[in-house]
Amino acid sequence: MMNSVRNNDFQDLITGRRSIRNYDPSVKISKEEMKEILTEATLAPSSVNLQPWRFLVIDSEEGKATLAPLAKFNQTQVNTSSAVIAVFVDMNSLDYTDRIYNDAVEKGLMPAEVRDRQIPGIKGMLSQVPVQEMREMNLIDAGLVSMQLMLAARHHGYDTNPIGGYEKDQIAEAYGMDKERYYPVMLISIGKAADAGYQSVRLPVDEITEWK
Repeated sequence: MMNSVRNNDFQDLITGRRSIRNYDPSVKISKEEMKEILTEATLAPSSVNLQPWRFLVIDSEEGKATLAPLAKFNQTQVNTSSAVIAVFVDMNSLDYTDRIYNDAVEKGLMPAEVRDRQIPGIKGMLSQVPVQEMREMNLIDAGLVSMQLMLAARHHGYDTNPIGGYEKDQIAEAYGMDKERYYPVMLISIGKAADAGYQSVRLPVDEITEWK
């Protein structure tokens, strides 16, 4: 019976998701709950566990006023959502290698000898990777965390809308961030839906899948 309930919850989580553009502006998400959602999102996998994603939660009037001219075609989401989360990748994520792997050893999740073998290998390999290839790797990881964030939000009873159309070349500096270090990925509006949204069609799996 428990498995059946869990399966139903998962099915609703996946099939019930909608890209919502109009939210109930009276609904606010507390900082504590937002941190829970982000924490659950960061359980997503990443290349050699470097976790290059970084989040900017835009939920104040001042923050949204700054965002408004940068997301001109998404004003409804900006104005009515509880928050807009700007997802970035940190191009200096390699600097966190020691911290991440040392923490894993301290928490008993990795043997010290594995850490001592992997850290030099990771640093040696990735320090030679061209910037464009590193960015592409980070963007894959950011896509994983972004999808998990949207599912985590739905689990908490909120809806989301991923946004790619905004002034990506201006957003980092607009919020005092180093634009060379923090590369923008997408915006994700989050809040309580004010309408049901619309279902969308998907190509049949038989048309987009090959079996060998």
